Amino acid sequence: MKIAEFGAWIAPQLEALGGDTGVYVKNLVTGETWSRGEDVPVVAASVIKIPVMIEAFAKRERGELDFDEIHALRDEERLPSCGTLKAMHTGIEMTLEDLIRLMIIVSDNAATNIMIRRVGMDDVNETLRSLGCEKTTLNRLLFNREASRKGIKNYITAGEMGMLLERLYHGQVVSPDADREMLDILLDQRLNGKLPFFIDSMGIDVAHKTGEDDGISHDVGIIYAKEPLICCFVGEHVDVPRYERLMQDAAKALCE
Repeated sequence: MKIAEFGAWIAPQLEALGGDTGVYVKNLVTGETWSRGEDVPVVAASVIKIPVMIEAFAKRERGELDFDEIHALRDEERLPSCGTLKAMHTGIEMTLEDLIRLMIIVSDNAATNIMIRRVGMDDVNETLRSLGCEKTTLNRLLFNREASRKGIKNYITAGEMGMLLERLYHGQVVSPDADREMLDILLDQRLNGKLPFFIDSMGIDVAHKTGEDDGISHDVGIIYAKEPLICCFVGEHVDVPRYERLMQDAAKALCE
């Protein structure tokens, strides 16, 4: 489906769905783009893990971080919900590279907080600004109840995540080699119930990151179709099952 046709197809469905949604789609061959609500900030959920990964690779590139550094899991670092570290024994040793991979491919929340503390929240945001992101912001650790009670949240937009992914695709974030490594991690994603749901059986790979919370569902990525596509769906205050089905159908429509 051509981008213009896609826009005409999906716009009324987004209108009927309601909630706060942002969609950004770009054909990386033709440059055609369609977007709606792409500049509206929404609560980031686990998509904020992409900027954390970028900062880790940027620090490695500058010689400020050793991915072979060992971290031993502490009791207080375990977090609920996504990931595997909450089930691991105290003292299990992992490299920083292991933590980065867990943070992305199984969306491990404990690994994420360990890496945020290691790379620095302010540094993540400084790098985001240097890359042109004005609204995407890391404001707190995950599952920080005190910050949550104060209304402090992390934010993304569909358009800015699309821009970051496009820059990764072209090797313009950290370096061509580092960006390729990050894309390989995103391609190893294990949470594939949204954008890849139908197109995986078509043999089409997706380098992507999801995010979920109450009334929140996101999936942002690069679809490696015959003509590769940036495809970013973010949604807050949405009917999650309906919105996720729309993501699934949209990715299929774009690839057919």
